[in-house]
Amino acid sequence: MSLFNVFSIAGSAMSANSLRLNVTASNLANAESVSSSINTTYRARHPVFSAVFNPDRMDGVSTGVATLGVVESAAPLQKQHQPDHPMADAKGYIYMSNVNSIEEMANMLAASRAYENNVEVLNTSKQLLIRTLSLGQG
Repeated sequence: MSLFNVFSIAGSAMSANSLRLNVTASNLANAESVSSSINTTYRARHPVFSAVFNPDRMDGVSTGVATLGVVESAAPLQKQHQPDHPMADAKGYIYMSNVNSIEEMANMLAASRAYENNVEVLNTSKQLLIRTLSLGQG
């Protein structure tokens, strides 16, 4: 693997973790949202990633991260009977998001640390490249 490939791989991983952080922030912002209909209630979203492989290489080494999309959680919504709530439906129920705030905080920490690790990989690779180039000066 060339040193230049490291920049591409770490860059794609940083991009993936940036998306993960944005989706997590959106989930946390809507964690306590309430709706009067099951169809309009906010559902937690999660990004789906895949390793990217170079078809020219046969060694099975990944060459980056691809984002396949963002999917909604299939976890059930929270249904509460609160007839005096302004958002209650005709039967007195409100529907709350299926966002698990604790899970989302753990996702945020993991994505943040993964992003930081990739920044560190880029910085170390840059320093190695600079030192390699400076070997010829003497």
